[in-house]
Amino acid sequence: MDDVNCFYRVSIKALILDETRERFAVILEDNGWWELPGGGLDWGETAENCLKRELKEEMGLTVTEVASLPSYYLIGKNMSDKWTLNLVFEAKVEDLNFTPSDECQELRFVSPKELESINAFRTVKDLGARFNAGNHKK
Repeated sequence: MDDVNCFYRVSIKALILDETRERFAVILEDNGWWELPGGGLDWGETAENCLKRELKEEMGLTVTEVASLPSYYLIGKNMSDKWTLNLVFEAKVEDLNFTPSDECQELRFVSPKELESINAFRTVKDLGARFNAGNHKK
């Protein structure tokens, strides 16, 4: 897809927290890079519907809840040197029994500090730099 220079590719990402709410889920893609669950927003789609569709397609997971507003937004260039906007919404899933695919071979929870030692996409590292567990306490 050729994007006009003033457009961003918009992706909706899930912030799935562990029971301590201090670590978040990342998934290992078949290219060896860790990413946040979620994907590209289709034309006319809501963030909630996007997360439900993407997590079902990529991981076989059922999303049960999506926050009404994003917790984080991440802007930067992807590996193809295209500008992207990632909106990160706190979400809950029915369970973590995912179905492996090219886009999700493994799932694990990481803390921002642990990101220093894994091969993660810019979006994951950016979230780690901004992540504040205190904003997610219930």
